[in-house]
Amino acid sequence: MSRKIFIWLLAIILLIPVPPIEAQQPATVPRIGYLTASPLSAMANRIDAFRQGLRELGYVEGKNIVIEWRSADGKVDRIPALSAELVQFKVEIIVTGGGAVTRPVKEVTSTIPIVMAQDTDPVGNGFVASLARPGGNITGLSTLAPELSGKRVEILREVVPKLSRVAVFATSTDPGNAQARKEIELAAAAFALTLQYLDVQGPKDLETVFGAAGKARTDAVLMNVSGPIGVPNRKEIAELAAKNRLPVIYTLPDFVEAGGLMSYGVSFPDLYRRAAVYVDKILKGRKPAELPVEQPTKFEFIINLKAAKQIGLTIPPNVLARADKVMR
Repeated sequence: MSRKIFIWLLAIILLIPVPPIEAQQPATVPRIGYLTASPLSAMANRIDAFRQGLRELGYVEGKNIVIEWRSADGKVDRIPALSAELVQFKVEIIVTGGGAVTRPVKEVTSTIPIVMAQDTDPVGNGFVASLARPGGNITGLSTLAPELSGKRVEILREVVPKLSRVAVFATSTDPGNAQARKEIELAAAAFALTLQYLDVQGPKDLETVFGAAGKARTDAVLMNVSGPIGVPNRKEIAELAAKNRLPVIYTLPDFVEAGGLMSYGVSFPDLYRRAAVYVDKILKGRKPAELPVEQPTKFEFIINLKAAKQIGLTIPPNVLARADKVMR
């Protein structure tokens, strides 16, 4: 009788469902990579915005998400190796800042999702098939930078009396440069302005182009140099502008905060905060190919009155009234 009871109890035990081993393991903390060409210190406000975006979505760095931070420190030749390093770490997503970073990452992986925190022309650069349907492993945000170049020309015309000659500092090999040039030329033609293009391929060219603009009796400068050349050297650029007494409009507020005259463009912190939304969606199972590339919705016009005083320039009241921020 006892043998029958034992067999009966054993049968009951064997019929009790046992949770799979996988379900008993702790959840894996997602690991993402973040790669920028500029020094991390120069990108502090954007990094803070990205972290804020993650926090708003419930992610706490070091607790339920791990971020592998990588910077080329302004040396673009380091980007391919850093890209490969993140792929070797088997990160689940790589967040990139600008085409100079996205392209090398794209070349080392076609499977790991890539989130562009910013890009001037994702379609023209070959990163996505279209903004609405990216179609590959890349998605993110576009800066619409080329379209804003014409607006900067208009602002210069309002600020600089009798504006007739504008120097354009740009890096000819940068993605989006050709489209930006078209926009600048259209705006310049409408106001009968003469343009002088000066190529900046590295920090060593900065003093040369400012000197050339000064010798050509340029009335103002449109600074289209940012990224690993412009941002790390923003203080030097602002000093060169003051030394040559040249009104300069920049694409980023970083230059104005370093002593530059004024900037008009996309709010980059807002883009980086929104990049966190893409990270969240992908971690929850969405495919980059199905996530449309979004365009900027927030823009900033910033003026530095101290810089204006240094070069003897008076900013018209109607222009000051339109500024999002006036530094005194």
